[in-house]
Amino acid sequence: MKLRAEMPELTGATEWLNDELTKNELVGDKPTLFHFWSVSCGLCKEAMPDVNEFRDEFEDELNVVAVHMPRSEKDLDMSVIKAMAMSHDITQPIFVDNDHKLTDAFENQYVPAYYVFDAEGKLRHFQAGGGGMKMLRKRVNRVLGNEEK
Repeated sequence: MKLRAEMPELTGATEWLNDELTKNELVGDKPTLFHFWSVSCGLCKEAMPDVNEFRDEFEDELNVVAVHMPRSEKDLDMSVIKAMAMSHDITQPIFVDNDHKLTDAFENQYVPAYYVFDAEGKLRHFQAGGGGMKMLRKRVNRVLGNEEK
């Protein structure tokens, strides 16, 4: 997905956990961070506290949506996905993407992966991998028009 590309429609979820959202509910409201993760991803588990801190710190300024992207057959078990969401305090909406519909729309190949869209729904930042929370914070603040938090 190229920078400034339009946010894809949020269709094709196997299931939504915590809440269900549409693109229309996100665009025009405030910027949105999409966080791709998988139950079999060790780096995802390590990054979860940082993502949750982000979610809580920017609660009034930023939408946060988790996307569970399975990497193997073992990752398709809803009870495992729900248990991990609970144990890692993932309270934001979770798009369970067992058919890779949203993953394909994002052209995403990585977990963890982070996509930051501005309030108009244009992609402003993408990064993948376990590190880089400082860079993500910097980009989110830039999209929000904030001085560094």
